[in-house]
Amino acid sequence: MTMELQALFPLALGRVFLRLDPWDLALLMQEVLALRGDAGGNPEPGCAWTGDINGIWQLHSLVTFAAISAEVQRQAWIYLEQLGFQPGTVALHMQRSWPVVSEAGQVVGRHHHPNAHLSAVLYLNGDGSGRSGCLRLFSRHPSNELVPGLLVGHGGPIDPAASAAQRWNAPWLDVAPQAGLLVFFPASTDHAVTANEDEDDLRLSLAFDLALTAPWVGEGDPAPPEYLAPHPAQWSAVAGPGDPGQ
Repeated sequence: MTMELQALFPLALGRVFLRLDPWDLALLMQEVLALRGDAGGNPEPGCAWTGDINGIWQLHSLVTFAAISAEVQRQAWIYLEQLGFQPGTVALHMQRSWPVVSEAGQVVGRHHHPNAHLSAVLYLNGDGSGRSGCLRLFSRHPSNELVPGLLVGHGGPIDPAASAAQRWNAPWLDVAPQAGLLVFFPASTDHAVTANEDEDDLRLSLAFDLALTAPWVGEGDPAPPEYLAPHPAQWSAVAGPGDPGQ
């Protein structure tokens, strides 16, 4: 009689390699570096430069990034379809998009995106080795952590060399950057970027946040389901106390 372990409740990480022309890739990288300008990183010591907190948070509105943003949106629909979303049941919105530049030794700390539902990262360079820093996805509630703190290590009972340790007890998953690799994951997933250990190269990527709402509801159509926000075009702004007319 043999014991069999069954994997339950998987996290859906979407991966697709875009066939990008090397010339187009070079233009995107050149534009990202131009947007960064003379900045060396974010104010936090050792942190990579991220456009979202430096005024560059809507790349999809820039002509240079229009085509690649459209492809990200197309692939996002494929991700949703593979998760089982039925066509026409949701509307998808590109909410934010920004560049990330990591120099040697720089990282991006652990965080998630509470403002969005779906996040994506497109790598403009990288050889798949992970030298320039990996996207690290964390499990918020490790399902197989039988004892609290078990997965921290430090002389614990889990054999780090065993394949079972990686399959059932790994506290995170690393995704190595490769030029043209596009990944999707739920925006609520905690993630980080490990240190760029390549002294001779920068790590360049584009990040995207997308939001799901109900589709546009016309007159006589059923109301949006309770679990989805109505389409933003059907919202009404509420004037603040200091706004004109108040």
